Amino acid sequence: MTLATQRVLQVLLDKPAEEKYGLEICEGANLASGTIHPILARLEKVGWLESRWENVDPHRVGRPRRRYYRLSPDGAQQARAALAAVEARSYRGIGVAFPGGVA
Repeated sequence: MTLATQRVLQVLLDKPAEEKYGLEICEGANLASGTIHPILARLEKVGWLESRWENVDPHRVGRPRRRYYRLSPDGAQQARAALAAVEARSYRGIGVAFPGGVA
């Protein structure tokens, strides 16, 4: 699991039931948009994340629509387990194979 994926998961796990939009995740993880969006897409593909577009008129609110993300119940459990495995293995100095194909 990459450090960037770990950072994204940590941000999402801070309040797992709460939706966050891309820029919030970028700021929380201290990563660029071009880094987090592929990670978010992979996490959603394996079922760890749920997402939705906000229902606003961009012209009326004066900004683009936001896409909101949150961990699915199973995703939150999987993320906690994956981060715990990374932490346990880092103590041993071994690389980590990540279940579900997310890197």
